[in-house]
Amino acid sequence: MLRVTVDGGGCSGFQYRLTLTEDHTSQDIIFAETVVTDDISLPFLAGSVIKFEEGLIGSEFKIENPNAKSGCGCGTSFSM
Repeated sequence: MLRVTVDGGGCSGFQYRLTLTEDHTSQDIIFAETVVTDDISLPFLAGSVIKFEEGLIGSEFKIENPNAKSGCGCGTSFSM
C-alpha cells in the first residue's frame, strides 16, 4: 500500500510524505485497498487525486490537490 501523510515543513509550508507499507493501524483510513492515510492528514488531502506517472526521466507519484493554493517546483511541498 502507499501511505500518504502531510507534515509541516518544506519550502511552501506543508509537504507530502509517501512511503510503501504493508502495515496499517485501526486508526488509518484506507482507500481502494491501496492508499493509506491518517485522520490528521485527511483534511489536507480531501479531493486529491494520486497518479503514478512513468516518463523518460523516471517514474513518480503525482498528487493533484485542489486544496493547495501554491506549490514548489519539486511538487512535494504546498501551501493552503
